[in-house]
Amino acid sequence: MNIEITKATVISSLFWKFTERMGVQGIQFVVSIILARILSPEDFGTIVLITIFIAISGVLVQGGFNTALIQKRDVDDLDYSSVFYLNLFVSGLIYTGLFFASPFIAEFYKEPQLVYVLRFLSLTLLFAPFNSIQNAVLGKKMHFKKLSISNLGAIVISGTVGIVMAYCGYGVWALVLSQLTNQFFITLILWFTVKWRPKLLFSVKRVKMLFSFGWKLVASALIDTLYLNVQSLIIGKMFSPAMLGIYNKGEQFPSLIVSNINGSIQSVMLPAMASNQDNKEKVKEMVRRSIVTSSFVIFPMMMGLAIVGEPLVRILLTEKWLPAVPFLQIFCASYALWPIHTTNLQAINALGRSDIFLKLEIIKKVLGIIILGLSIPYGVYGMALGTLIGGIISSLINAYPNSKLLNYSIQEQWQDIIPSFILSVFMGAGVYAIKLLGFSDVFTLILQMLIGIFFYFGMAQAYKLECFIYIVSTVKQILKRKKAVYLTK
Repeated sequence: MNIEITKATVISSLFWKFTERMGVQGIQFVVSIILARILSPEDFGTIVLITIFIAISGVLVQGGFNTALIQKRDVDDLDYSSVFYLNLFVSGLIYTGLFFASPFIAEFYKEPQLVYVLRFLSLTLLFAPFNSIQNAVLGKKMHFKKLSISNLGAIVISGTVGIVMAYCGYGVWALVLSQLTNQFFITLILWFTVKWRPKLLFSVKRVKMLFSFGWKLVASALIDTLYLNVQSLIIGKMFSPAMLGIYNKGEQFPSLIVSNINGSIQSVMLPAMASNQDNKEKVKEMVRRSIVTSSFVIFPMMMGLAIVGEPLVRILLTEKWLPAVPFLQIFCASYALWPIHTTNLQAINALGRSDIFLKLEIIKKVLGIIILGLSIPYGVYGMALGTLIGGIISSLINAYPNSKLLNYSIQEQWQDIIPSFILSVFMGAGVYAIKLLGFSDVFTLILQMLIGIFFYFGMAQAYKLECFIYIVSTVKQILKRKKAVYLTK
């Protein structure tokens, strides 16, 4: 099944992906604020401890098959059904393992309630086989409108459930049921919007073929997940769930923004690049456009968030979360580099070089563990700074292979993002100066946001930055196409 992917398809897919991400992000943002005001840092820390095991298990359930199905040129029902039944078996096996392992995990952390929390929350793994195939089918066809509907609908329902339970005093269980509800409704909505259904088909040969590509992604994702969560394991054990909750909340804001914006672009770019994998020049142009556009959007947001962090946390989350501000500022700098990380890695996957992907992950994680080991004596803040240092080095490592695969050098990549970086620094300086005027937190925050937005886009237009011109022209194309469709009805 070959899918012809045109520029119009990519633009339309990006529109729907942004619609979904922005909607989900906005709702998640509101829900997380309300829950943070009601619940304690310890409640959030308890969930973080549990989601470490869920995340690792989720990688094993997915098995890299989702990306393999998208990357493969000709996919049929035999491929989809084989992967579905394999994932279903693995998810049941892993859930059983977590169910019986939960008492030992609770004992390790000296938190008895983790037994039942882990057993209930790990039920989300049983939805993964359905979500994985449904997402692969829609991603392959670039039908992101249906994904938007399912994710937006699910987050509204699950957010409402979480808030109601938190107000009723259910504590950590409000977070548990909210996540379970979210996965259930995503699966339910996709089940009725995606025509694909599993058939009584299974091929060991097809599974082996897909696994030959996917196992490297599994290994890479497992290494990455273990590495990203090892800090939480250490903080939860050496310090407390409350400190872990504060650390995690500091990361949550920049992560929420960047993962939604950058994730929208990357989820569309993978199938788009994969469909053009034989045309290296076109893939290079896609990679460059993705890096430039993502950086133009993400750099000022991370700079602005880092500067307004303290009044923002005080207003939205209350004083009890102020210790999270330094973590928020450090992670803003770290997440600003994500466009370089993810775009380069997606290009490598799209070209079918999962072997290179795995090698990069091993190199980065060995380096990261070394940095983590050196930073532990400096406490939680030292560990956060170590993450930033590792991220800077990793961005160079991720970019290196494409200097040969696509003739897109590290120097070229950094030259492409420098204009957005410089403009963000100047914007940040101006926004920071406003807080020196001594206004109230609310008025200062509003003034900083307004001036930051007008300054950044005003300067981008004045200096005619290529990325700004491209974004404006793309938005005009979308609006023009929507208008034409409306007039023809």
